[in-house]
Amino acid sequence: MSVTKVAITLDEDLLQRIDRLVAERKFPSRSRAIQLAVKAQIDRLDRGRLARECAKLDPAYEQEVAEEGASYDLESWPEY
Repeated sequence: MSVTKVAITLDEDLLQRIDRLVAERKFPSRSRAIQLAVKAQIDRLDRGRLARECAKLDPAYEQEVAEEGASYDLESWPEY
């Protein structure tokens, strides 16, 4: 995994909280703490987007399509 250095601005209170976690050895460094926090937030946003898209699906239609595909697959199998 390649990494790129970036500069960010943080609220002093947030930075103190990060430093406290690093001092407690919850994270090896400020950088790693921030990397993991950003990744967790982006993953959470992605899961939310996926959940919203899944909510748009019609369960009855999806079941119908799944059963149609399953019956086609069974019909195409050779009999022994």
